[in-house]
Amino acid sequence: MTGGGNNHILRSKEISFIFDGANVTAHEGETVAAALLRAGITHLRNAPNSGTPRGMFCIMGACQECVIEIDGRKAEACRTTISEGLVIGRVPGV
Repeated sequence: MTGGGNNHILRSKEISFIFDGANVTAHEGETVAAALLRAGITHLRNAPNSGTPRGMFCIMGACQECVIEIDGRKAEACRTTISEGLVIGRVPGV
């Protein structure tokens, strides 16, 4: 959405959450995946066999590459809406 011909994008309220101990900002209504990408965070987990960094792939919930841990439970970043104060991290041992 643009506002009044000034070519500025109108955004929802800015909120914050924690990812791996760091404070990150997002906008209400974004998915966790969108907020992380906008913040420049692309390494979400490690491959189980090789340990190489993995990140988002399909961004539509079909591949589970973006599995993260939110408040102690596993979730797909691309299918989870961000909310104020979430504590998010990489899934250990994945």
